[in-house]
Amino acid sequence: MTRKSIYKISLLLSALIILISIILLTSCKCRACEDKEQGTVPLEVLTKADSFITASTGKEFFKNYITADFARTKYTPPYYEMAYKFFMPEKPYVNATIKFTVDSLGNVMKNRDVVGIPRCINFPEECDFNIDEQTAKKIAGNMGLKEGIREWEVGFLWDFKLQRYVWRILSTLTELGSEENYKATGQEMVIDPNTAEVISLNDWRIN
Repeated sequence: MTRKSIYKISLLLSALIILISIILLTSCKCRACEDKEQGTVPLEVLTKADSFITASTGKEFFKNYITADFARTKYTPPYYEMAYKFFMPEKPYVNATIKFTVDSLGNVMKNRDVVGIPRCINFPEECDFNIDEQTAKKIAGNMGLKEGIREWEVGFLWDFKLQRYVWRILSTLTELGSEENYKATGQEMVIDPNTAEVISLNDWRIN
């Protein structure tokens, strides 16, 4: 093997070592960023967060339908933005996300939004969820929600004002323009998913 060949091999090995080092460093850095973003929640913090939910839902309800969602949980020192998946397999339309913020000791930050925790202990009637999407749409039609010019938008979601879950159905009556010049009008009906009561019927407008 000539000196020139040995020199070329040395250069290739050096380049390979540098490339591997860059890949390893980048990989570790990305994992570190991901860990910081998602946050590995300490057990004591997670336990307190779980207890905060069960204080409203009860332990059995929590065990059956609520699980920690670590992919959506974020750590922004010194706070953990906790996320939980709320899903009822026998009622698949009940599929939502619970969110709230705790500090590094697991204390809930009451000055920040607490979203999606059903109050099953104090208000068990709010946790039946017997009205499915098709029934909600039928109720909306019977109670006067206008058909509109497109298919209704239907969502099972958390109502911040009422602090409980509702069916929200939107009908679009008029549309004009697009993007920045978009204008539309319609109606919104809010229905109780437990009792089938129509909570409100409102007009909406986008100018």
